Amino acid sequence: MEYRKLPHGGENISIIGLGMGHIHACSKAEAVRTLHAALDAGVNFFDFVPADASAFDAYAEAFKGRRDQAMFQVHLGADYSRGTYGWTIDPKRAIAEFEQRLTTLGTDYADFGFIHCIDEDADLDAVMEGGLWDYALRRRDEGVIRHLGFSTHTPGIARRLLATGEMDLGMFSINPMYDYTDESQYGKGTSADRAGIYREFEAAGVGISVMKAFAGGQLLDAVASPFGRALTREQCIQYALDKPGVLTVLPGVRGMDDLEDALAFLDASPEQRDYSVVGTFAAPVDRGVCVYCGHCQPCPQGIQIGLANKYYDLARMGDELACGHYGNLEYHASDCVQCGHCNRRCPFGVEQMERMGRIAGYFGV
Repeated sequence: MEYRKLPHGGENISIIGLGMGHIHACSKAEAVRTLHAALDAGVNFFDFVPADASAFDAYAEAFKGRRDQAMFQVHLGADYSRGTYGWTIDPKRAIAEFEQRLTTLGTDYADFGFIHCIDEDADLDAVMEGGLWDYALRRRDEGVIRHLGFSTHTPGIARRLLATGEMDLGMFSINPMYDYTDESQYGKGTSADRAGIYREFEAAGVGISVMKAFAGGQLLDAVASPFGRALTREQCIQYALDKPGVLTVLPGVRGMDDLEDALAFLDASPEQRDYSVVGTFAAPVDRGVCVYCGHCQPCPQGIQIGLANKYYDLARMGDELACGHYGNLEYHASDCVQCGHCNRRCPFGVEQMERMGRIAGYFGV
């Protein structure tokens, strides 16, 4: 397993986490086996929003005695009062359900207390003004919530929550379908806006946990995919992991087979993870933007081109640490000899030679 560090707090989070929305599709015994196998494989990050409350008993059994090996996203706004998943911004209902989830898990804290699935400004206003926000802050200060987070599909809502300065993690949907088409209600925001919000997460020191990496399975099926061809799980996971701010990707699992499919990413070769074909999916207006994917490597001069671009973009957004990170690189944009290797390799049509000149001029190294 590989791990990435949470910027605020420093916890190491497994790059493969688990989405548990449909774990109830298997028996309780298999659910427990699946969760134990995930823990044994080094998975330490779990989302806690099943579609059916019947999954809770399996959770409680699987994590008994192993709580210290797992980090949970527990959502404020997931409502199971009718036995199946529901959504609420009613503070009394959301708070009662959150407290019940902790009891169910046999724990006295949530690693991440999440403001759940807010996509509209009016709903966020209700959360902020109706008591739920104050509750989350109070429980964070008491240590019952270790870190505050949120889930949304909307860049504008993410910006509002990032602006509070209180967030440590955000759950966001990231995949090529949402980034490059208007086919889905979940792909909210233009591609440029979505690329920008990933950078804003990173600049704010707020990590991203990725939901819907496979677009509900559509990207894995050539018929269902809007691109007319299938991607692999490995390509989709790597695509998400390469976005700024991303710490972990949470494939949904329905049992052992799905877990094994997700963990296969760890043994995949660079060729199997290579998603450069996505560059042919991007509309012309979306091309020419560096997404730090690393497909331009290796640079003959040793420049880490993706990192140079990332630190340049972050520095221009006001990240005070980015200049220092750029300065610590072994080779800089000023070392570029304009050989054209990066331009030929870039699947997104970025004029990297021209970018190297701008980056060198900006940093003056």
